[in-house]
Amino acid sequence: MDSVQNPDTALFRFGGGLPDPLPIWTGLPRYNFVGGHNDPDNIPVGELADAAARALRAHARHLAIYNLGTGPFGFEGLRDGIAVRLAKRGMKVGRDRVFVTSGSGQGLDLVNAALLEPGDAVILEELTYSGALNKVRKLGAQVAGAPLDSHGLDVYRLGQMLDTMVRQGVRPKYIYTIPTVQNPTGSILSEDRRRRLVELARHYHVPIFEDECYAELAFTEAPPALAALAPDAVIHIGSFSKTLAPALRLGYIVAEPHVLRRIGALKSDGGTGAIDQMVAAEYLATGYSGHVETLVAALRRKLAVMVEAIEREFGTAVEIVHPEGGIFIWLRFPDDLDVRRLIAPAARRGVVFNPGPEWACDPEKAKNVMRLCFALPGEDDIRAGVAELAAACHEVAGYPERSGNMARSTA
Repeated sequence: MDSVQNPDTALFRFGGGLPDPLPIWTGLPRYNFVGGHNDPDNIPVGELADAAARALRAHARHLAIYNLGTGPFGFEGLRDGIAVRLAKRGMKVGRDRVFVTSGSGQGLDLVNAALLEPGDAVILEELTYSGALNKVRKLGAQVAGAPLDSHGLDVYRLGQMLDTMVRQGVRPKYIYTIPTVQNPTGSILSEDRRRRLVELARHYHVPIFEDECYAELAFTEAPPALAALAPDAVIHIGSFSKTLAPALRLGYIVAEPHVLRRIGALKSDGGTGAIDQMVAAEYLATGYSGHVETLVAALRRKLAVMVEAIEREFGTAVEIVHPEGGIFIWLRFPDDLDVRRLIAPAARRGVVFNPGPEWACDPEKAKNVMRLCFALPGEDDIRAGVAELAAACHEVAGYPERSGNMARSTA
């Protein structure tokens, strides 16, 4: 247990406004449905080891120089590999438009630092990545939530929203969107809507900030990236966290070169991990495409297991929002249940989940939804964890009336 210090005699005097200290690490919960973890069984261990050996033999001497001697934009081999992959998203870019970051989170930080000041307005989707939402709020930006429907961003209502804001003298600094496998809802924006979104951005002179961290995990072929439709009006970020390994901490920003130079001037960490970059570049050129195909197939199987488990345990007590790709499923409970009431009883049963309010511009509008990640747990743990979640829900709300888990415990 941490000792309590008298603030008048404490040696370390921390500044104000800091978050609570990190809790003591006690390990992952048994049924871990939070975060964007990957499946340990789908990490290509042998291929990565071989790629690491080849990369180190070819480039290790450059470790003596910051940024491997290839400049602040990142390892040239990786930037070339990213450009090849982005061609599959319709983007015609060279290495001069690719900037390597330490995960997409650093990309968010750099773009925000370059564009935002306290009091600025930004538009995010009304349900969105909590990391993006928290970052702009901490910077003192004013967040406006753009409406979503079952097909993703409602660009027609967005147009009305933009018109109202501009008439009131408010011009948002950007529109942040996750059009391809939206997080948390899992939708994919149609090409017609994408083109309309680009038209709105140009008409109202508001750039688009496109997050495509899950695009390669789409279950069907997705429309071109927004950055392919309007490269001059879009800042695009991506990541290898979901397709390769979260712990590698590799992401990237794609934008016009003059924009990248302004953003890149804010990156002061001495360079993203060089060995990570070298290994990823080597693997991109060899086994990556086949790995992604295998991973997507495995995720589809796990999703089917989770859907079956939810239907068995909850019946009609919840609505499943079926994702079009990615690693999350979005559940909607009856309006009278605040899922935050399930956090403690579920945790006692070894289950953790992401409550909807953490992913919403207006938390109270998402109090009856939750996000479950199905990528990390094995299939047996998915079934058992969903059963425990249903038991916790019954404990709090009285439904489902009799889950499979409770039936087994009373047999």
